[in-house]
Amino acid sequence: MDGQAAHPATPAPAVRPDTTEGTLLGGLVRYRQFRSGYRTGLEPVLMAALVPARRGERVIEAGCGAGAGLLCLTRRVSGLEGLGVELDGATVRLAEENFRDNHHDNLTLLNADITDPSFRHRVAGAAACYDCRHGPLPADRRFDHAFANPPWHRVNTTPSPEMRRDKARRATRPDTILAWISALASLLRPKGSLTLALPADLTAPALAACEASDIGSAEIVPLWPEPGREARIILIRGRLHGRAGSRLLPGLVLHHSGGGFTREAEAVLRDGHALFPESFRATHRRTRSLTLF
Repeated sequence: MDGQAAHPATPAPAVRPDTTEGTLLGGLVRYRQFRSGYRTGLEPVLMAALVPARRGERVIEAGCGAGAGLLCLTRRVSGLEGLGVELDGATVRLAEENFRDNHHDNLTLLNADITDPSFRHRVAGAAACYDCRHGPLPADRRFDHAFANPPWHRVNTTPSPEMRRDKARRATRPDTILAWISALASLLRPKGSLTLALPADLTAPALAACEASDIGSAEIVPLWPEPGREARIILIRGRLHGRAGSRLLPGLVLHHSGGGFTREAEAVLRDGHALFPESFRATHRRTRSLTLF
């Protein structure tokens, strides 16, 4: 695994009353999160494993929460420059603490709504003469890879009593998926990648939104809870200006029937391995006809 350089041992930070102290990737990453409200699941870790980043590239995560996805990605691939975008101010401050505790001065944060019209201007950090409403993001401020787990609960669902959980899970507009994909696509370099984690029942609208934003060559990765059970969560990875057709990859079985993670899941969740690193780089795709008789 291409990991970060070793650092001198640092005393564990004091745990705040409103947070819990834990780790990711089998203890390789220190991670604090809020004790109540939205709690990090497996999605950001698995999503980060699918991002086809390489040393020296720029990455952005929208809705980064307390930074789990970026921390896992930059642990696997060193030398990245990363930007996390998060709407909740308190969560941004917690992510800053997590980045600092893990010695990541190459990761920065932006407290912003990715669908706001001024968002691209804030990302660009350009001179006042740059107007994000009239033209694309400057080439030198674009990203090689973007990833996100967008809020997917419908606008008209009952709000959660926990404000942070509600912000993280419930969409603020009917076209949230399209708006997020469009915004992220506008930040990518040509042939840059977009990776998403979504409920399986949003596969069709997500792929349609990708096509509308010129994200093609889509690869769909089902996350099977157990053998023989339907996938409830999927990962989608596509390429800006990609022209190949969509692919359904073998996916990942997370748990054995009797409980416990599978060996393949452990390799990603505990050891920090990448998911399907070669398929995204392939330039040719084979198809094989099924013979029934």
